[in-house]
Amino acid sequence: MPSEIASLLDWLAGHIELHAAAAVGLLLTLAWIANRLVKRVLARGLYRQLLAAFGIDRAGSRPLNVLIARLAQIVPALIIYGGIELASPRLDSQIVAILRNIAQASIVLAVALALGSMLSLAEQVYQGRPGAHNRPIKGYLQIGKIAVYAIATVLMIATLSDRSPLILLSGLGAMAAVLMLVFQDTLLSMVASVQISSSGIVRVGDWIEMPQLHADGAVIDIALHTVKVQNWDLTITTIPTKRLISEAFKNWRGMQESGGRRIKRALLIDQNSIRFLDQAGSSRLRGFSLLDDYLGGKQHELDVWNAELAQRGVPALNARKVSNIGTFRSYVERYLRRHGSVRQDMSLIVRQLNPTPEGLPLEIVCFANVTAWAAYEAVQADIFDHLLAIIPEFGLRLYQRPAGADMQSLQGQPG
Repeated sequence: MPSEIASLLDWLAGHIELHAAAAVGLLLTLAWIANRLVKRVLARGLYRQLLAAFGIDRAGSRPLNVLIARLAQIVPALIIYGGIELASPRLDSQIVAILRNIAQASIVLAVALALGSMLSLAEQVYQGRPGAHNRPIKGYLQIGKIAVYAIATVLMIATLSDRSPLILLSGLGAMAAVLMLVFQDTLLSMVASVQISSSGIVRVGDWIEMPQLHADGAVIDIALHTVKVQNWDLTITTIPTKRLISEAFKNWRGMQESGGRRIKRALLIDQNSIRFLDQAGSSRLRGFSLLDDYLGGKQHELDVWNAELAQRGVPALNARKVSNIGTFRSYVERYLRRHGSVRQDMSLIVRQLNPTPEGLPLEIVCFANVTAWAAYEAVQADIFDHLLAIIPEFGLRLYQRPAGADMQSLQGQPG
């Protein structure tokens, strides 16, 4: 067997091209075998250790798989770079230099891709931490990837051209203005992303409104160039990151963190139904437990006032009386004060606005103790269901524009 190998080598020595091809083929075969072995070792050993160390489940281990594949590509490139010397006596020196430069560039590329995969893995691990949505780092990691790939590109070009990287970097100074013009959007987005992440003006999960871009929903992703918002109709709006710095938008995070959501709505009272309460009406309304102390105290106040007017001989026309609109306003305020779903430590106001052609607005401002959309709407509806149903008890009417049924009922009345 050794004699056969020796004779084969002697025969190849007389055929330079075949010798070089055999050496290159053997080198590529070794590189392929090394790549397969390294992948298996990393997959079975390092893969399991990293899964356990970072607490990643197999369903979300794609970044880890990519990282291992990138690391495995470094080994065959190193074998080719170091083993090309075996074929160099039979190869032209220029070909050897080219192959070595390509191997070096492949190593740089593999390392850069591995670092990019490592940053992606770091993002996934960070997202698993509690409170990660408050401080997103995706923009920073994307900046890191851009820097890694930019450096790798310079090193690869320098390696393939067999020049020093410093020579290439010195030439970039003259191209700085052009590069800034070409990458101005990326630079602006990078600055905006850093400002957003550092100041926390927008976080994943925030409800934001940006009408000019038709965005009204929850932020689901913050990246270097874009911020994705899932609107309440389940559509996705993509907002350029820089526009969140340069334009106005509304963030509802403060409402969500406070635990109270504002209710602000007005009842339009028909002004023709507003009047003073007579003795019988006042006595009937005192049947409401919410109004007993109010009407008692109000009546005492008016009796004292009117008695002083009588002593001065002022005509009874100037006497003060209790009105149904004032009584209803007091009832609404007391009703909200005792409502279990209304925050009592936040603003609670029942006020009259300026009269309008549609009636007298009685505005209600208070805060529900829930912020979720469905629960909030249920509390608001419960409050106004009660008020709309009870308002006739005060002799008041809500304004409503005449409809077809109203016209028919008027026509049916005798003239």
